[in-house]
Amino acid sequence: MENVSSYRLFILDGFSELGALRPVLFLPFFIMFVLSLLANSLLLYVIISQRSLHSPMFILIAGMACVDLSLPLFFVPNMLLSFLFDWKGISLIGCLVQMHFIHFVGAFQSTLLVWMAVDRYFAICTPLFYHERMALPGFLKFVIPVVFRNFFLNTLMVGLAGRLSFCVGEVMNPCFCEHMALVQLACGSTSINNLVGLLTALLIPVADFVFIAASYVVIFSSVLGSGKSGVKALHTCVTHIVVITVSLTIALVAFLSYRIRNGLPAGVRVFFSTMYLLFPSYFNPIIYGVRTTEIRQQILRTLMWTHFFQTAPRS
Repeated sequence: MENVSSYRLFILDGFSELGALRPVLFLPFFIMFVLSLLANSLLLYVIISQRSLHSPMFILIAGMACVDLSLPLFFVPNMLLSFLFDWKGISLIGCLVQMHFIHFVGAFQSTLLVWMAVDRYFAICTPLFYHERMALPGFLKFVIPVVFRNFFLNTLMVGLAGRLSFCVGEVMNPCFCEHMALVQLACGSTSINNLVGLLTALLIPVADFVFIAASYVVIFSSVLGSGKSGVKALHTCVTHIVVITVSLTIALVAFLSYRIRNGLPAGVRVFFSTMYLLFPSYFNPIIYGVRTTEIRQQILRTLMWTHFFQTAPRS
């Protein structure tokens, strides 16, 4: 048999059906990207600079802001350059590196929501032991296993994809390197890659959301039997629930868009897969800044001081 050469350079061809109108996408995605960076940076600055916000709940929100700040950096700049200058090429190594960072860092969006659910459970259901259980030595037992899980599964998934030979084609529809988009270009059997990809999806985001749902069922049950003080404490959970609902909805829409291949244009699928990564980074700092009273007050105070120093007369 004739040897089949494997592609080492790929083309990220997202939104190619727009043709000459493709550069128009630069502006809306650029605005969303910049707003995401500014909002998450402001949220991080406020939490780090204010000692009153150094409690476990706000530290976890700062962790979410770090994830939301860094995740778009792994693919949005390259995507914007592609819109402007039609730079679509990416090497296999670059594709695998980008894929690993996107999947590994993105996994912490659901993992941090798990840790927030644990924090709210201890705060509402066992308030007398809250500080003891949320202290670093005690909380590490919730951190280390899931960090290892995220790293191991994503490294395994990307590593197996890197061992494949690619001869079906070199063009991927998304604007960034997706695992299944790359695997579909491989020669021969990809059943192991499909299985590991499915297990990764089940054991990280699905398992996280099942744990989160069970935690909030327990929290709601406890609150309903605790009277007025419990209802007041429940207010702190609402923001997390809004974030969870939005994240789950976008993930579900992105998942279904790739399963309904015949009913949706390729551009719609690419749009949903891109927003699945980008929109939470834009939405999360806004919802935390608006709904969390302590953060909202500190942000307004920071903006007022900034405005004061800008408008103050200089001698």
